[in-house]
This record gives sequence, structure tokens and C-alpha cells, in this order.
Amino acid sequence: MDDREYEEMRKCFLPVRHPTDETRHELSVSPACVHRLNHCFPRLKSAEDLAFEEDILRNPFSVKHWMRYASHKKDSTPEALNMVYERALRELPGSYKLWIAFLRQRVAQISGKPATDPTAEDVNNCFERSLVFMHKMPRIWITFAEFLMSQNRITRCRRTLDRALQALPITQHNRVWPLYLRLIREYDIPETAVRLYKRYLKLQPEEAEDYVQYLIGVERVDEAAVQLARVVNRDDWVSKAGKSRHQLWTELADIICKNPDKVCSLNSEAILREGIKRYTDEQAMLWISLAEYHIRSGLFDKARDVYEEAVLSVMTIKDFSQVFDAYAQSEEQLIKAKMDSESVTDEDDADLELRLARYEELIERRPLLLNSVALRQNPHNVDEWHKRVALLESKPAKVVEVFTEAVQTVDPKQSSGKLHTLWISFAKFYEKADQLEDSRVIFERATQTAFTRVEELAAVWCEWAEMELRHDHWKAALALMHRATAAPPGGTAAKRVGYYDASETAQNRLHKSLKVWSMFADLEESFGTFTTTKAVYDRIIELRIATPQIIINYGLFLEELNYFEEAFKAYEKGVSLFRWPNVYDIWNTYLTKFMDRYKGSKLERARDLFEQCLADCPAKYAKTIYLLYAKCEEAYGLAKHAMNIYDRAVEAVPADERFDMYNVFVRKASQMFGVTHTRQIYEKAIDALSDSQAQEMCVRFAELERKLGEIDRARAIYGHCSQMCDPRTSANFWNTWKEFEIKHGNEDTIREMLRIKRSVAATFNTQVNYMSAQMLAAVNPGGGQPSDAVTRMSALESSVVETNADNNMRANQQKSAVMFVKSTTKAVEEIISSKRWFREKCSEVLDLKRKTTESKDLLSVIKALFHGFEHNIETVVKVFIRFVDYFSFKTANPDEIDINDDDEDEEEDADDGEDTGAKKSTDIQQKMVPREVFGSLRPEEEDD
Repeated sequence: MDDREYEEMRKCFLPVRHPTDETRHELSVSPACVHRLNHCFPRLKSAEDLAFEEDILRNPFSVKHWMRYASHKKDSTPEALNMVYERALRELPGSYKLWIAFLRQRVAQISGKPATDPTAEDVNNCFERSLVFMHKMPRIWITFAEFLMSQNRITRCRRTLDRALQALPITQHNRVWPLYLRLIREYDIPETAVRLYKRYLKLQPEEAEDYVQYLIGVERVDEAAVQLARVVNRDDWVSKAGKSRHQLWTELADIICKNPDKVCSLNSEAILREGIKRYTDEQAMLWISLAEYHIRSGLFDKARDVYEEAVLSVMTIKDFSQVFDAYAQSEEQLIKAKMDSESVTDEDDADLELRLARYEELIERRPLLLNSVALRQNPHNVDEWHKRVALLESKPAKVVEVFTEAVQTVDPKQSSGKLHTLWISFAKFYEKADQLEDSRVIFERATQTAFTRVEELAAVWCEWAEMELRHDHWKAALALMHRATAAPPGGTAAKRVGYYDASETAQNRLHKSLKVWSMFADLEESFGTFTTTKAVYDRIIELRIATPQIIINYGLFLEELNYFEEAFKAYEKGVSLFRWPNVYDIWNTYLTKFMDRYKGSKLERARDLFEQCLADCPAKYAKTIYLLYAKCEEAYGLAKHAMNIYDRAVEAVPADERFDMYNVFVRKASQMFGVTHTRQIYEKAIDALSDSQAQEMCVRFAELERKLGEIDRARAIYGHCSQMCDPRTSANFWNTWKEFEIKHGNEDTIREMLRIKRSVAATFNTQVNYMSAQMLAAVNPGGGQPSDAVTRMSALESSVVETNADNNMRANQQKSAVMFVKSTTKAVEEIISSKRWFREKCSEVLDLKRKTTESKDLLSVIKALFHGFEHNIETVVKVFIRFVDYFSFKTANPDEIDINDDDEDEEEDADDGEDTGAKKSTDIQQKMVPREVFGSLRPEEEDD
């Protein structure tokens, strides 16, 4: 539609004044105008189009009305839709919404058509027209560029993108460049791509890694290496891919070493060496990369030099292993290549032999090179220096060089190991070569070394003296010891120097070294005089550096020369110097030697020494001293004194040694005074020892009484011991007592033994708490307890606690003294009367013997007891305790003798019969008892 047609259409719509409102105007279309429009515009076919035309004529500058009209025409022909957009853009050429919708519609209309279709050019022209007004809209530029890329119009697309970058502000370039980069990646245009990337990196320098990857992909390695080197050299670089600088260095080294002929713009060797200095953790990889760079360049000798430099400079075993393996593999490959070559000349054979010799030498040098790595890590490691000397043992000149370098390198304050061993080994090396003067020079220099510890300096002096002794120069050795033990100059101040004073040098503290003085004393004993040797020992004691062994050696030395009193004085000095337990060996030696010397001639002095020793003697060491003291009294003193000493000993020794001491006490008392004197010792031992040991003592005591014919005393001892022997755990004791009663007892004693066994089992029973809980449950089965029930339960608990305390006290009293347990004792009578009383109380509640069983109606009996004695809680507790004693231990016992209580019933019935006149009799069936049971107690006439 041209301008003329458009004006004709507008004339068809006349403004009409509304008849009721003078200020209101409307656009109305008369039938004549409709006829005129149909005549002028035959493409307007429907009345719906006419309505939209009316809207846009009323609002020609409304984007909404034009878009509504276009939406209505979207199902019509493309020409009609395009005509609407064209008319709209004629009225509103600056509307981005109309332009973008129109352009997308035009692009969609030719989708699927070939790029050579003429309509594609019309669409391109539409884009160009839009850019006249919309050149600041990046979306239109991007859509135009994508449309051109779909047509494969690369040059026009590139120029369009260039125009877009020029037209758009720089803040919107980031929307254009991704499409631009896609363009150069999809098409093989490396030269253009390189130039575009350089432009792009000025805006986005962090994308250099993508540029490097692109360059590697198009095999422009030199440019890639240059860009990667720039990235690595930037300190503020932050990798977009999250790579560290070390990883970038690795990539650069890989590019350089694999493409030595292509990378020409960089100094490759300088770059790799700089990486080696900078990244010490991965030196091995960079060294190998540098060597491979030279190998790929054909410079094999230079590669070998690089490997040699690498193995002599790496700092870790890991790096050394990697470099050495690569070095050996490189040499193997070169040798294999030489051997596989077809044309071999004499020069090639010589070169092959040379390479083989180099390879063998390399393999042999590996331990030495490895040792060099360890020394580079820590040059103050003494052990590694010794290993290096051992590796070069066959080369004396090299050994001297190593020793010299070692003693000059190792710092005494930083040394790892014993530095003095280096000096000693160095001196011994010259000694083995019969160069004693050189060895003395080394020792002299060693004594001037600033050792941190006196022990090292003392070891040097002692080794020097031993070297002189090995060559029979004992005078020189004594002179060396005199020099070593001489006090430093300074008078009184020198005496105040402490052995462990780190502020003083080792040379100033050497005169207090026990090692030097010990060797000096040994030399004086071997080559000196009595006076000089005694002076050395006295000087050691004066310096207060002596040990118990030094004191003992001093005493033995004086004793060998028959200076016994001097030896005893030496022991006295040692005793005054040391405390327990260090003085134990001195006392033991002193007392033994004194007794051997004087025997019984100075008994009182010996007793004073023993008493002085035992005054502060710990219990751990008392046994030996007491035994020695008692032996002295047995041999030279009084037996009574010996017994007193043994009596003191059993109290002084530790608990774990007391049993053995009592055994010795019993044995000695039996030997000196007879077995009857041991009874008091046994009684004391039973009171002092633990239950298990007291049990054994009781059995031995009872056996002694049995041998002496004191059967009653033995039975009393068994009865006393039974209170500490649980039948469940001490079956051996009860079997022993049982055998004793079978051999020496009668029916009454066996019955009493079994009764005591049941009583002891009741004492050790652990089910009292459980049964008390049953009793409480029987009294209050509902579970709810009123306040008075709580009070009763508290009283019950306190009563049980008091009863248990009384039982324990009674058991302790029984253990403290040996008692003869007989059936007629007061305790047995009390137990029997208590059982009778209990039986009487139970019979008042129910007929216990005839109507119930002991186990089935236990709870009912207890409940009845509570109801019967509810007014007196203490009575209930007592009844319950006797109830437990009576009922709870009716267990199967193979040793139990079933003896009915009919005799007691008869006695009770007899008592009742006196009042009622009734008398009951019971037939008792008798059985013959062998003579061995009763022994001589049975009358002779009963044998018939």
C-alpha cells in the first residue's frame, strides 16, 4: 500500500459530531464509505477486518491495536500479515515490539527453504531496515546474525557482528561475543579466529584458557605456548576452569617438550628451569620434561647432562626415583636403537660400548645417588654420613673426603644422631691404616668440638684412651684421663659448674662425667698404685657423682688388698650418699661382707648395722635383710633373737610375701624349738593372712595337731576355718574335714560338721535380698502402699541392716579366736532354742509340719507371719531370718546324713507328758558302725 492508497482509506472515515454532546467526536463509517473501501481495497474481504481497520484508524499510534490486528491476521496469507506489519511500522517505525515480532514472523515464513531462496534476501533487507531504527537493540543484531549463519553467509555475518559491536555500548558486548566465537569455531577460519580472539581477550582476558585450547586444536602450538606463558607469569591470574598455577605450568611444559620444533617464540629451556625453581614439589616432572625437550630436538648428550643435573639436585626420594627411572629408560632406549640399527660401523660399536659402560655405571651409582638425596634433605644426619662412608669403603681417598666434609658440615646443635661417632670412625680409619699420629690429630680436634652433651665428649676421650691401650701405650692413656678429669680453670667458680648446666660448654662439664671417671678408675686399678686408685675413688665420691656400683667396686678393690676397714668405710660413705631403694645393693653387700669378715666376733656391731639398715627400709626390700639378720642370729647369736626377728619380719614384709615369710618362720621355729612352739605362729598367721592363705594355714595347723594326737584341737581348728570357707568354692577344705571326721570322729561329730556346713552356707547365701522382696510382695500384693506400709518397710530395711551388721561382727569375733565348736556349746543351744521358738510361732499360724510343704506354701507362711505379728516389726524380721536359716538351704547334698528330729520331738513330748500323763515311744533302727569310725572310744563289749 502506497501513500496515495493510504490517504484514500483515511478519507473514508469522517469525523462525526455526536448530537447530544458538542465536545464529543466519533469516527463513523457510512455505507457509501464501505462501498468506496471495497472498491479501493479489494483485499479487505470480511467485516472483521473492517472492525480492526476502524480501530487502527482511530488509534494509528497504538502498538496494542496494531498487535491485535496482526494477531487476528496470523492465520491469513503471509502477504496480508506482512501488509499489516508494514502499515504498522510506517506509523510506528520506532516500536521495538513491532519490529521484533515482524522479523521473527518473516524468519519463520522462510524456515525450511534453501539459503538461495530470493525471499531470504527480502528478509535480510527487512533486518537492514529495522537496524536503521533499532541499531541499539542487541536482540535484533543477534537474530540477524543467527539468520545469516543459517544461510552460511560468513563474511556478511562477520561484518554484521562487527557493526553490532560498533553500534552497541560496551556493556552489551558480552551478548554478542558468544555468537561471534561460535561463528569462528563452527567454520574453519583459523586466521580470522586468531585475530578475533585477540580482540576478544582485550575485553575478557580471563578467557585466555579457551583461546589456548582453540590454538592447540588448530595446531598453532607456538601461539598457544606464548599465551599460556603470559597466563603463568601473571600473579593475579584466576583460572576460569579452576586450575592451579602448577597445573598451567605442567600444561606449558608438556606443550614445550612435545613440540620443540614448533615452539620458536619462547626460550623453552629457561621457562622449564624457572618452573623447576618455582615448583619444588614437582621438580621431577619438570626435569623430565626438559630432558625430553632436548631428546625430541635430537640433543641426546644435552639430555644426559640434564638428567645428571637432576639426580644431583632433587630433594626427595620420590623425585629421585622418577628422574632416575626416566634416565635409565632413556639410556636403554638409546642402546636398543643402536643395537637395532642395520648398518653398524666401528665407530658405532665404540659408541655402543661407551653407552653400555655409562648405563652400568649409572646402575652402580644408584645407592650413592640415593644417599646424596638423603643428605641434601638433612645434611646433619649422622647415620647417612656413615652409610656414605660404607658405600665408598673401597675408595680410601673418597672416604677421607667424605669424613672431612661430614665433620665440617654437621652442626652439633642440629645433628640427627651421635656426632661423636663420626669423629671416632674417622680416627679409627687412620688407625686401621697404621697412621696413629693422624688418628691422634683427629681425636684432638674432636675434643675441641662444641658438643651439646657431655656424654659425646666423654666418649671421644674414652675412645682415644682405648686406642692408646690397644697399642700398649698405657701411660699415654693415663695421661689422657688426667687431662679429661682435670677441673676447668676458675677455682671456686669451676666447682659450682653443674653437669646438666646447658649454659656451660661440654669441656667445662667434662670433669663431672662418670664415664670418664669410671674408665680412669679402671686404668688406675690395672696400671696405677693403691694410692692413686684410692685417690680417684675418693675424688669420685667427693664430686658426688658416684653410683652404688662405684661404691661396691671401691669396696671390693679395698677388700682384695685386705683393707677391710677401709672397705667398710667406703660402704659407710655410700650409705650416707644414697637413699632407698638405691642403697639396697650397698647395704646387702656391706652386711654380707661384714658377716663374712668378722662372723660372730663383732656381733653387737653387726646388730647395730642391721638395725640401722632396717630403720628406713621399705617393705619391698625388707625380706632379704630380715632373713640375713635372722641367719646371723642363728649362726652367731641367740635363737630367741632370731625368733624375734622373724616375728618382726612377718609384720614388715609386703602382704604378698607374708605367707612365704610365715612358712619360713614356722620351719625355723620347728627346727629350733620343736613343733609345739609353732602353735602360736599358726594362730598369728591365721589372723594376719587373707582368707585363702589362712585356709591353707588352718589345714596345716590341723594336720599338725592330728599328728600330735590332739584330735579335739584339730577339730576346733577345722571349725574355726569353716567360717571362712564357702562350701560352693572351698570344696577341698570340706572334703578334708570330712575325711578327718571319718577317720577320727563319731556320729555326733559328723553330724556337727554337716550342721556347721549348712550354717556356713547360709551365711554365704546371696538370695536374702530376693527373698525379702518376695516377702514384701506377699504382704502387699496390690502394689499400692499406704503411708504406714512405707514406714514399716523402712523399719524392716533398717532391721535387716542391723541384723547383717550383728552377723558380720559375730563372724569377725569367731575368726579372731580359735574356738572349739561342740554340740553342747552355748551357741548351738541358742540356735536350737531359736529353731524351737520359731517352730512354736509357726505352729500358731498353721500346722506347718502336716498341712504344708516347705517350698510350696512359703509365701503363704510369710504372709501369715506378717498378719500374726503385724504389731511388732522386729519380731517379724527375726522370724524371717530364722525362717531363711531353716528353709532356704534344703538343697541336695550327697554328703548329708539324714537325721530325723524325732529325738527332740520325743523330749518335747516327754515334757508335755509330765503334765498330761501321755507318753509316746518311737522305734529306732540301729546300724553297726565299724571300729575305724569310733577308734578306741567304743566299749569293747559292744563288739559282740
